Amino acid sequence: MSDALINGLAGAGGGIIAQLITYPLQTVNTRQQTERDLKKEKRKLGTIQQMCQVVNQEGWERLYGGLTPSLVGTAASQGVYYYFYQIFRNKAEATALERQKKGIGDGSVGVLSSLIVAALSGCVNVLLTTPIWVIVTRMQTHKKILKKDHSDRSTTTAVEETVLSVIEPLPYGTSHVIQEVYDEAGFWGFWKGVFPSLIMVSNPSIQFMLYETMLKKLKKRRSLRKKGNNGITALEIFLLGALAKLGATAVTYPVLVVKSRLQAKQVTTGDRRHHYKGTLDAILKMIRYEGFSGFYKGMSTKIAQSVLAAAVLFMVKEELVRGARLLLIKGRINTVKSKPP
Repeated sequence: MSDALINGLAGAGGGIIAQLITYPLQTVNTRQQTERDLKKEKRKLGTIQQMCQVVNQEGWERLYGGLTPSLVGTAASQGVYYYFYQIFRNKAEATALERQKKGIGDGSVGVLSSLIVAALSGCVNVLLTTPIWVIVTRMQTHKKILKKDHSDRSTTTAVEETVLSVIEPLPYGTSHVIQEVYDEAGFWGFWKGVFPSLIMVSNPSIQFMLYETMLKKLKKRRSLRKKGNNGITALEIFLLGALAKLGATAVTYPVLVVKSRLQAKQVTTGDRRHHYKGTLDAILKMIRYEGFSGFYKGMSTKIAQSVLAAAVLFMVKEELVRGARLLLIKGRINTVKSKPP
């Protein structure tokens, strides 16, 4: 088994575990990002309050809306990303060694090369997995409409009755969302938000650059202190992953909000300020009607969710990679021992 495949599978496994742990936070965050109420006097709910509101009004299951396609997307994204990251990383390391032989550099992959490697891996990942995340965003932002008490008909208009009778019974599974996206924008509708998603490639690029830089420095310091022993614990990996994700999220969050707005169901009737024709239109309307604060809706929730998810992912991935390599080494040793002299 190649090192790239080991990292790909480990990344997928770590991503799934992190997703399961943090999914309710992700659902709430997506709703916060796509909230288009322009009334500034509206009282903003905190993360925990909003989670409780969803549970009370729509049930526990809505916190996990879109979980199945999200797990598929997470496994695919992390697997694709880590697989291609390792391939590009290996090529970068080989190039660095070749340059060292020619008297250029010290043979290590520099910060710029690490950034390029992460960016290329991210672009491949975005192009292949964006349709999955469009579906997930739709399912996370879909709000379950509860049956209204019609005992007092005087408080219910004819329009409200029609909306309730049409919307409330409809299912909203993966197949329904796929049909909805296709009816709304055709085949290319599944790549809505791909432009800001490609810009968001800088997020994992910054994340991995920060992570590997901190990891390299920690290993070097550990090696000097313990005479060649540069082992890093799972807790240290957890903290390094959290710090790296925190830095990357703070820089790129506004782009993530624009992406979520584009991928959520578009309002084609009523207030046209809620309808976005594209990335630039979304940015201009958000600045005009919501101000720059609109680009940071739900940021505290995102930081909590993404930092926790990234920390868990890194910790689990490193442990899975370490375990897989140990199993391969043991397998080779057993194979050698079993051969006749």
